[in-house]
Amino acid sequence: MQDVAKRANVSTATVSRVLSNPDKVSESTKKRVLEAIDELNYQPHVVARQFRTMQTKIILVVVPDITSAFFSQILRGIEHVAIEHGYQVILADTENKTEREREYMNILHQKQADGMVLLTARMNKHELEEISDAFPVVLACEYMDELNTPTVSIDNISSSRKAIQHFIDMGHRKIAHITGPMDVILSRDRLRGYQQAMYSNDLPMDSLYIQEGNFTIESGYNQMKKLLSLDEPPTAVFVFNDEMAIGAINAVRDQGLSVPEDIAVIGFDNINMAPIFTPKLTTIDQPKYEIGQKAMNLLLSLINKEPLEKRKFVLKDELVIRETCGYTLSRNNDSRDKDGNAISTKILEH
Repeated sequence: MQDVAKRANVSTATVSRVLSNPDKVSESTKKRVLEAIDELNYQPHVVARQFRTMQTKIILVVVPDITSAFFSQILRGIEHVAIEHGYQVILADTENKTEREREYMNILHQKQADGMVLLTARMNKHELEEISDAFPVVLACEYMDELNTPTVSIDNISSSRKAIQHFIDMGHRKIAHITGPMDVILSRDRLRGYQQAMYSNDLPMDSLYIQEGNFTIESGYNQMKKLLSLDEPPTAVFVFNDEMAIGAINAVRDQGLSVPEDIAVIGFDNINMAPIFTPKLTTIDQPKYEIGQKAMNLLLSLINKEPLEKRKFVLKDELVIRETCGYTLSRNNDSRDKDGNAISTKILEH
């Protein structure tokens, strides 16, 4: 820094301001300093800067499964906002293990990151509140009642009701649900939406029609095989995520049946594979990139100790109707629930 200051004929404090608060430096001075930095190939001493500012300029993002297609757009949204504000993002993959999730909390305790975005959580509410009381933490993709930790998500209960209501509007009565692992709040919320829709339409719920998967294509395949082996198999299946839905459709094919002619399927998430899979997958679309952006902006507010006008953000989802449910609405026409309320849908070409 001294070499840069000498070359630009300014003080080391001015060099520091150019690097940390360039808006406080005149354009001519900033230009001289940046030219000197370029000529000398100067790299700031990161550790020294951390000691001085008490900031690492690093954000920790904890991902339950780095191989899942769902999280890619969320991560992109987080990283774009982080880079814009001078932060770097490091990823921590828990492989859906609670203990791994707890271990990564040490990064915050050791001051190796300024804050954390948690993409779904296996920790309980008490643990989450404990860590968020001590450090800037945002929970994305999930919503927990009475949780003080700031969250960004969709309403998973109402979105699941929307999917089941669509099946019912099509005339289906034997509707099954392949859930995610039941120790995950998202799985419980989507199951609750399924149950609410069935109950509000006076439809019986057969426990055999509820099968638990583990997020993967393979588990979707295996759970669909179980459903197809029943004496009275379902005519429609709502699946926790798109990856399991793809596995479920493959199981239907391997049994010599067709989707949607013999059994209708709706997935969840609208991953990039959904519109190019054959048949094109009907699914609930989450605003994934926007979730990432909102979560990162919320975390920056926490880091900068800015007051939060609200701590819970529920973003809008859409039912994207394609081929696997076997039903086409006229464009711009909404489905209706039992009470006559419009259900937000997005109709894509068959």
